[in-house]
Amino acid sequence: MKIKKNAPLTGALQVTAPFPAYEPVDSDFRLKDNSREIGRDIDWSAPDFRHNGAKRRVWNASAVIGLAVIILIAVMAVAGPGMNAYTYSEQFLSQKNFAPRIKALERFEIFNGDETIQTAAGIHVVNQYKEKNLENVYYWFGSDNFGRDIWTRTWLGTQVSLIIAVAATIIDMGIGMSYGLVCGYFGGWVDMIMQRILEIANGIPRLVVVTLLLLVLQPGILTILIALILTEWIGMSRIARAKMLELKEREFVLASRTLGAGNFFIIFREILPNMIGPILTQVMFSIPAAIFMEAFLSFIGLGVPVPQCSLGSLISEGFNSFTTHPYQIIPPLVVMSLLMLSFNLAADGLRKALDKRQLKM
Repeated sequence: MKIKKNAPLTGALQVTAPFPAYEPVDSDFRLKDNSREIGRDIDWSAPDFRHNGAKRRVWNASAVIGLAVIILIAVMAVAGPGMNAYTYSEQFLSQKNFAPRIKALERFEIFNGDETIQTAAGIHVVNQYKEKNLENVYYWFGSDNFGRDIWTRTWLGTQVSLIIAVAATIIDMGIGMSYGLVCGYFGGWVDMIMQRILEIANGIPRLVVVTLLLLVLQPGILTILIALILTEWIGMSRIARAKMLELKEREFVLASRTLGAGNFFIIFREILPNMIGPILTQVMFSIPAAIFMEAFLSFIGLGVPVPQCSLGSLISEGFNSFTTHPYQIIPPLVVMSLLMLSFNLAADGLRKALDKRQLKM
């Protein structure tokens, strides 16, 4: 079919004439002066990650409560041993196994020094303060079987346990994080060899490590600290390696490598800041695990030597007299339970605040 040149188009090929030009008038425009419409205006900019994380931290009630309890216990661990006239090692054999007595509460018939003792003849209520005419003596948590103040020893033991747990966790974070970053970044035969070393270290039971250390070192804070350092860094290294494998192929790493950045710069200046959230969360979860490990070692007799004390050694001492004087085990047991629960609550809140996947939900 041939179309003649300059012939008019018909049917589907016919083109209509263009629309006439439109001239806007003043009525087409209206000022945005309606207060209701202005109030409904929404800022659709993406929320800042730090602001969103801070908002979640504020509204996470359990995490806030856990953090408040941690701060309170830490303050009492520092100030508690100096709140009365007793020391942690001072013994008064004439005042052993005294029940708790608090001056402000004894008028309400609670914590007045009375102790219920069950013997073969029956149940008796005994108040050793009155029997020995010690009306001006007060043991807020009672005294142990050597006449030592349980209040002072509880808070000093809390101080020792916190120092050991926090110090071991910080050192483990440095060791495990560096180990995992190197494994994940270089990969290949380097990662294979380092992972085999990690599996060997993970296969040795912790109790065996502590026992071997006791053959070389004396029982004490340093021995427990070394034992925790040698055994608790493995979990941190695995998390650091997994995050490194996830981030090392990202565009910003490729850009830095293209611009000539070295391996050290890329690992510690480009990748490490992007994994702070998981690392901090793992640190918060590692502290209660270290507290429990220290308490376990002290409970089985591998902890700090007497007259020093920790929460584990106090629980061990209170366990020996639990059937006769149960009040002696309650203070360190409650403090350790609150510490572990509070750290786990705070760690869970921190994980929800820093996890980007949680922020998208």
